[in-house]
Amino acid sequence: MSIAQGSFPHRVAIQRPTGAQDSWGTPEPQGWEDVALVWSNVRFQSGSESIRAGADVSIVRASVRIRWRTGIDAGMRVQFGGQVFDIEAVLPSVDRTYVDLVCKLLPVTDAPAPPAPEPDPGDGGWG
Repeated sequence: MSIAQGSFPHRVAIQRPTGAQDSWGTPEPQGWEDVALVWSNVRFQSGSESIRAGADVSIVRASVRIRWRTGIDAGMRVQFGGQVFDIEAVLPSVDRTYVDLVCKLLPVTDAPAPPAPEPDPGDGGWG
């Protein structure tokens, strides 16, 4: 069985932790590297909001369908549209034509922070 052309309109990056270490040998938790840049079909399955510990908590789940591929596991993540999704489960199709990645959107606080801007030497900043 083949997959119809146009079934994968979204481009996503699949990433894995690098296991990189700093100069002291300490693991760097925010180190990620691209495994693949693939065409996919991203479908948002549900969203819910609740109040936990006095703060609003939002959970967004998505299914990311890609063409058949091996080597993807639940320790990886997907980047799509400027957002980061944890892969919670990898569900291959029986006929080996596609793989569904069950994902959860990471809250902004869990997503890697963008690099801090370089300070502007300008006029010294005291004026």
